[in-house]
Amino acid sequence: MQGNDRKGGIFQMKIRDLLAAESIELQGKVTGKKEALDAMVDLMAKSGKINDVEVYRKGVYAREEESTTGIGEGIAIPHCKSDSVSRPGLAAMVVPEGVDFDSLDGEKVNLIFLIAAPNTKENVHLDVLSKLSVLLMDEDFTAKLRSAKTVDEFLSVIDAAEAEKDAEEEKKEEVKAAETTATNGKLILAVTGCPTGIAHTYMAAEALEKKAKELGYRIKVETRGSGGAKNVLTKAEIAEAECIIVAADTQVPMDRFAGKPVIQCKVADGISKAEELITKAANGHASIYEANGKAAAEEEEGKDSIGHQIYKHLMNGVSHMLPFVVGGGILIAIAFLIDGFSVDLNSLPLDQRSNFGTITPMAAMFKSIGGVAFGFMLPILAGFIAMSIADRPGLAVGFVGGAIAANGTSGFLGALVAGFLAGYIVLLLKKICSKLPDSLEGTKPVLIYPLLGIFIVGVLMTYVVEPPIGALNTLINNGLNGLNGASAILLGALLGGMMSVDMGGPVNKAAYVFGTASIAAGNYNIMAAVMVGGMVPPIAIALATLIFKNKFTADERKAGPTNFIMGLSFITEGAIPFAASDPLHVLPACVVGSAAAGALSMAFNCTLMAPHGGIFVFLTVGNPLLYLVALAIGSVVGCVLLGVLKKKAA
Repeated sequence: MQGNDRKGGIFQMKIRDLLAAESIELQGKVTGKKEALDAMVDLMAKSGKINDVEVYRKGVYAREEESTTGIGEGIAIPHCKSDSVSRPGLAAMVVPEGVDFDSLDGEKVNLIFLIAAPNTKENVHLDVLSKLSVLLMDEDFTAKLRSAKTVDEFLSVIDAAEAEKDAEEEKKEEVKAAETTATNGKLILAVTGCPTGIAHTYMAAEALEKKAKELGYRIKVETRGSGGAKNVLTKAEIAEAECIIVAADTQVPMDRFAGKPVIQCKVADGISKAEELITKAANGHASIYEANGKAAAEEEEGKDSIGHQIYKHLMNGVSHMLPFVVGGGILIAIAFLIDGFSVDLNSLPLDQRSNFGTITPMAAMFKSIGGVAFGFMLPILAGFIAMSIADRPGLAVGFVGGAIAANGTSGFLGALVAGFLAGYIVLLLKKICSKLPDSLEGTKPVLIYPLLGIFIVGVLMTYVVEPPIGALNTLINNGLNGLNGASAILLGALLGGMMSVDMGGPVNKAAYVFGTASIAAGNYNIMAAVMVGGMVPPIAIALATLIFKNKFTADERKAGPTNFIMGLSFITEGAIPFAASDPLHVLPACVVGSAAAGALSMAFNCTLMAPHGGIFVFLTVGNPLLYLVALAIGSVVGCVLLGVLKKKAA
């Protein structure tokens, strides 16, 4: 075609190449959407690019039935990919009076572009649709098209706008190439992972990528979130890397990094200390990671290395447990909800009230499925704690220990003990068996470790752990069941405040795990206080960015409203960037707001049977209106304190 540009050996199609002069109408007179589509198809047919006009017309109608192509601002871009199209083409029509086109904004359409694309692999219509859509977002461009007096003027407006856009894109490519050149030296790799894999994982990845780019280094980040590992590091990349940063609170496969400089830290450090980590990695200040799982030097672990290791093992168990807790817990909550709508509990005999949640067949089904999932909670917790400590051989041993706790009286506390006990038992067995002949190496993980490990942990759990921990667990549960008045309100304030202390860190997770364990024990008011406390910080911050605009930077004000969504979804981590930039003022405000919400939730005797979900599980909340009141008051308190405590943004 005439007028194509060659770029990189490939001809770049222009809008002008597709838009024939005979397919342009500047004084369209149509009274409805169907008439407009028919007129556009007829215009397209004049270009000679349609083999079967009626087949093409039906295709245009069919596409329009899927969803309107009236994109708003007076513009519509109907399109169709069909075997009836011989060559890709465009048709255009200006409708001075406008026509009702079922547009997304409800306004009349006065500028229509129709795209015809042959049914080939090139997806020409998608490429052209994208290019047109970008250009049509420019109000000056569309205004010039609407006011064009002649077809030539109409085409000239398109040519000028497209040329300007192409020039902008070329500049962007040049800038990108320059950046690549500037950063083609040291390669830094990173792995990020948090227990839930929802927020911290990706926030840390973004922070590291941004800071590396600013400092002129190449970087690739492997994220190990709830959906599994993404952007996985390759052997070639690891071999080339200057250093690997592992910012994770969950177990990360480390053997692949043997012999390479490695920095290990908390995932929160990846967010708040990104520049420090990148600089340290680039300057060669990291220790060499050995195949046995230890670094040659452990300065990066700091004084709290033991505590961090314990936390990491614990969070590995929690992160694997959560899907079972959330999925099973919500299904059980739905079962209670179904019976709540179907059965009058007060009318049931006392001996039948204990069957609530299984009375109707539908409720019984949900309860059964959810109960199976929920039943895996403690074995999974213990199993993956043990696996974090002793690798794969620890999984079976920990799983059995957790199952003993679940079937006994020690419950959640017993499962925690079982996980750590199993892990270190397997490590001890590994050390003892290290002196066995090499010929027995293959039998260790499939015979020796599971046989001896399961037996030892079973005996210890049954005769050593269960009696005292079981008694303690029973005492705690009885105490929680007996909570009322000031003591319950105080517990709600404590748990709610804990959810804001570090927003997804150890304190936050401790409160959350306590809440989920309480669900298993039937103390649903505790989970309600925990969730409302976790919802407050993002909502309070979002409110503050709207009300106290002078206390936040322009970027923070833009990001603020998204925290409404995160807060209502029970994702506390949405508040982290704000807290990280000004912790001394943001954290106290959020803690007080969350504590107030948690206390009110307890005072109102609100309950929650689902361990996650925010507003999406409000139907399972007991006293939902008062629960919303608690959330609103806590958020307002946090917002007001932010306005008082924060200084004006520079």
